[in-house]
Amino acid sequence: MAELKRRTAVLISGRGSNLGALIAAARDPAYPAELALVLSNRADAAGLDRAREAGIPTATVESRPFGRDRAAFEAALGGKLAEARIEMIALAGFMRVLTEGFVTHWSGRMLNIHPSLLPAFPGLDTHARALAAGVRLHGCTVHFVTPGVDEGPIIAQSAVPVLPDDDEAALAARVLAQEHRLYPAALAWAAAGLARLEGGRVVLSMAMADGALANPPPEHRQGRNPLPGPAALPTGMA
Repeated sequence: MAELKRRTAVLISGRGSNLGALIAAARDPAYPAELALVLSNRADAAGLDRAREAGIPTATVESRPFGRDRAAFEAALGGKLAEARIEMIALAGFMRVLTEGFVTHWSGRMLNIHPSLLPAFPGLDTHARALAAGVRLHGCTVHFVTPGVDEGPIIAQSAVPVLPDDDEAALAARVLAQEHRLYPAALAWAAAGLARLEGGRVVLSMAMADGALANPPPEHRQGRNPLPGPAALPTGMA
């Protein structure tokens, strides 16, 4: 008998760039998460069309009619999630801050991806802030969601070099490519129980990479870099 897949909802507010990566990964019969619902707080979110084209059920709970009544909005969200028998949630550009009650209910079962190497640069405008700070490494983070914005226990991170001629758009594109690799892998690990929340920390049950990534590489001389290319993603991520 085939293993049961974890019924997963992807919550979006816009185009669903990471949603596309999750859809592609979930086409693999061995992928441990089933994308059972794409739910948006905006009826005009382009990601809803992407989900429909992939044959994934969609739903909308418009946030504007609820005004500041976050509890009522989240109760409506919860109703849609219950109807679809959802077991896990993946936030993918969902532009609403969720209440402590909602987050606590989904503790250890709700993931988010953030475009920085947390805890650096939580919040918005991460790429511009990274360039302004002069960091040499930037990237993305997948974490379990907790009541604090972008503060949840980290499941996985992927780093990219910040190049001398980078502007915000170039750096964002490099990070986004890594988001599309990292999020499907992290969701798979969580759905399979290989990444789980215990005592406020993430416990990983998998082989771990033991290399290092430096920028510029310490051995860089005369324009040549004898080190291998970017560090490989941990086992199962590629």
